[in-house]
Amino acid sequence: MVALATREIVRHVASLPKQPMHATGGGRKLAKSLRESLPETGEPFETLAKLLFSKLIPRTFNTASPGYMAYIPGGGLLHAAVANLIADSVNRYVGVWIAAPGLAQLEANVVQWLCEIVGYQGPTRPGGVLTSGGSMSNLIALVTARQTKLGDRFDDGVVYVSDQAHHSVLKAARFAGFRDDQVRVVATDARFRLSASGLREAIARDLHEGNRPFLVVASAGTTNTGAIDDLDAVADVAAGNALWFHVDGAYGGFFAMTARGKRALRGLERADSVTLDPHKSLFLPYGTGALVVRDAERLRAAHAMHATYLPPMQPDVDFADFCDLGPELSRDFRGLRVWLPLKLHGAGVFRAALDEKLDLAQAACEAIRQLPGVEIVAEPELSLFAFCLSREGMDARALDKLNRALMKDINRRQRVFVTGTMARGRFVLRVCILSFRTHADRVAMLIEDVALAVARAGA
Repeated sequence: MVALATREIVRHVASLPKQPMHATGGGRKLAKSLRESLPETGEPFETLAKLLFSKLIPRTFNTASPGYMAYIPGGGLLHAAVANLIADSVNRYVGVWIAAPGLAQLEANVVQWLCEIVGYQGPTRPGGVLTSGGSMSNLIALVTARQTKLGDRFDDGVVYVSDQAHHSVLKAARFAGFRDDQVRVVATDARFRLSASGLREAIARDLHEGNRPFLVVASAGTTNTGAIDDLDAVADVAAGNALWFHVDGAYGGFFAMTARGKRALRGLERADSVTLDPHKSLFLPYGTGALVVRDAERLRAAHAMHATYLPPMQPDVDFADFCDLGPELSRDFRGLRVWLPLKLHGAGVFRAALDEKLDLAQAACEAIRQLPGVEIVAEPELSLFAFCLSREGMDARALDKLNRALMKDINRRQRVFVTGTMARGRFVLRVCILSFRTHADRVAMLIEDVALAVARAGA
């Protein structure tokens, strides 16, 4: 069974560059055809593998393709899949240190590497926990901030986010027990960055009204436009008002491994907590997120809870009981899928790949900027940028329709896949270059397909 699955996987990965970017037409009919009751008897693995690889996997967004520049790509590095095979096969539990001391230490090493990438240094002891993704990381950060700053009474606590914040932050606030009217959405500037002056004014108003500001969430690369908030300026405001400072770096945080990214993310190291997604800019499979914090004791204070059926937790701060650092008791051994690729290749290989993505995004943006009638709406702060067609005198609805048609035409050739979003009330196209499989040849295809679609729109 493993051998057959491996052959199918190798064949699938080898054909990725030639596969369509998207093939979900007829998806409703396909999904309905798969509905069935609980099977009483088994089927041969060969039959099930054929169903998966011949019928179901092809009818998807091709997220592992070098041409996938939509949303935020996830690379799906095969080394991590091997790590998952090992971890799932041995099925060891690492949520409690005593259950697997060595394996828990490997995961603790990974967390410390992430703290190093963010720039955390003493005097407090940094730490963190691996999660299923940015949504869970943001929730853990918000609960930790609530417990640290407000304690058990938080009906007058106030959270500050930008109008470009990921929706998981708003969802996390709701899950953490905050009403929607306890979340202040602060306007952004012309570069889609959180306004530090607007943040100060909002905090001052809440203090005057007797509310308790306690948390500000900044972005290190927004999903909409790739914007990076002025992290140093936001950190100053947070420090001046004793607020917890959280940075959502799910997309952009790992660019701190590069010299250019570190400059763009200046101030990241001042955050009390940072969300990172290795399944984005470390190219790993979906389901691999992380939260790192300046002071790991804050995580423990917010989440630790004991039961008589559990073994004793570690009193030594050098060892981590991960169940004490987040909401999960039962969880998979996530650390191996991060540890193995980094140990096999070293951080330098990942750093070089991220530098390549920065170069590719800049080159693509400059080429698309030269096309007639194209406006760059958001410059590439990292590897994501947004653009649209602009037509003088055309009303907003017609212009949106034109740009939606442009996106459809670009994607029609099935060599690249880009998506759109709303920015400042208008529809724009966005390009996110992040897959480890995306290189200059595929970016050249992007430029060709955009140029052809733009010419058709002009005609």
